[in-house]
Amino acid sequence: MPIGTLRGVNPLTRRKGHLIVCGDNPLALRLIEELKGRYRQDVVVILPSKKRNYGPQIVATKVKVVEAERLDAATFRAAGVTDARAVAFVDQDDVGNVHAALRVHEIRYDIRMVVRIFNTNLGHRLRELFTDVAFLSDASLAAPSFVAAALGDVTPSHARLPGRTVYVAKRSDVAEEHVVCGLGGGDSDGGVVLPGDSDSELVLATADAKSLRRGRFRRLPHTAIWHWVRGVFSRKLRIAAIVVAGVLIAGSLLYGLTRDDLDHWYDSVYFVLLTAAGGADPDEALPALAKIIQTVVMLSGIALVPLVTAAVVDGMVGARLAVTVGRLRDSTRSHVIVVGLGNVGSRVVMQLHDLGLPVVAVDRETSATGVRIANERKIPVILGDATQAETLRAAKVEACRALVAVTSDDVKNLEAALHARSMVADLRIVLRLFDADLAARIQKDFDIALSRSVSTLAAQNFALAMVERKVFDAIPVDSRVLLFGDFPVGVGSPLEGKPLSAAQVPGRARVIALGGTGNRYDWSPAKDRVLTPRDRLIVLATRGGVARMAELTEAPVDEPS
Repeated sequence: MPIGTLRGVNPLTRRKGHLIVCGDNPLALRLIEELKGRYRQDVVVILPSKKRNYGPQIVATKVKVVEAERLDAATFRAAGVTDARAVAFVDQDDVGNVHAALRVHEIRYDIRMVVRIFNTNLGHRLRELFTDVAFLSDASLAAPSFVAAALGDVTPSHARLPGRTVYVAKRSDVAEEHVVCGLGGGDSDGGVVLPGDSDSELVLATADAKSLRRGRFRRLPHTAIWHWVRGVFSRKLRIAAIVVAGVLIAGSLLYGLTRDDLDHWYDSVYFVLLTAAGGADPDEALPALAKIIQTVVMLSGIALVPLVTAAVVDGMVGARLAVTVGRLRDSTRSHVIVVGLGNVGSRVVMQLHDLGLPVVAVDRETSATGVRIANERKIPVILGDATQAETLRAAKVEACRALVAVTSDDVKNLEAALHARSMVADLRIVLRLFDADLAARIQKDFDIALSRSVSTLAAQNFALAMVERKVFDAIPVDSRVLLFGDFPVGVGSPLEGKPLSAAQVPGRARVIALGGTGNRYDWSPAKDRVLTPRDRLIVLATRGGVARMAELTEAPVDEPS
């Protein structure tokens, strides 16, 4: 769930200092609109030109704009970085964003920075280089909405944390070892309370191989053999094979009726097959009907050899569509097909896999980001064009649960969706479309479940990360929400030297993981573990709990003498 949609969350609107956004793309535009519209912040934008790309649209938001081709120290000073409260780097270049963040850190080590990065593992490792930074992946932030749409949920009920996915479920539906903590009713903070583990029906749980298999699965329309045939051979080839087989069967029956000297039915089949293969000799003594049958069978036999050749070639081409990343079994069904293995598609595939749902991925390029991820997770990948029936058939579209098209090309996404809908009339389809007006019209005219653009989904989280330093995600519970926060234990803070149990705020905040240096997290920390300034607390909390955790973990501020 986008955490910018939380009711009443506007913690820093009265603090002094403007915000700086570096970027010229859809995410930058949506982030600026979010900061000005929801949080009423003063924003300064750094971009290459006011007249190119999204420059005119950004200028129309009436923000101060600094034009600069390079993000160097002079540019940041011109944008007022020495007086700013936070700065966001939202270009689609991990290395460029990190480099720019390091430049700002040299000028002001204590400024809040929000950095767009796809490689979240790299982001977790780089955090130690900065005083106050949040590395966010727009693909990871948007993925839950695509997953929820594919599963038929109104809102996402799960969240991606470092190294695992968690979701809300009934206690009776979750194995005890997967329960993180209990969830209770509403509180005065507008969130939910965190009661004892045995006191609630709802729980927060970690996803396993059987998690979230919700909804009614589709059944295979044919037997396994016929399903395999449909998946390997094209429709035209199947029709040709059926016609030839029909001629041979009809010829066998009619020939047996015209010959009284045949002792068994298989003699008729034997004669017809030899005739089709060109092995029969003319016989003037045959009845007229038998001669006609023999002639028709021989002519159909002429098509038999090229038909077999075409079947072999078509089967080999179909087999080559499947990468040996994961095995696509003949029994695969109720799976989700993800078209496009770029940044967004990769995250959608990962989250579906984390939730225990079968996934089949489709992309045209072996070099796509998600192919390596699929290889690591043994997820089947189909190499091919999703706008072609052969590719969709190889992905077993007729037996899937939903199709999610998330390439960076609106036309390709729409074409793949419409082609899949023509093959399976009631297929659930989710599209990634950049044009909001086109999305609304497609949803209305074609009854396709559409998700908003990635930039719209992610901008809310980027905005909140700029104005609220500790929160990095949220999860809905009924009509309320819980927040996930990352709280480093500050030097001299009230929690330094105290046991982990002291970090629990009854009903308002609960530590669910403990992180140290690097990217390692302990998901079952001992309650008597003594906290040090090297520790980071991953906390599930209400809004009031977030404020309390900030008080407990922040280092004391030296009063001026």
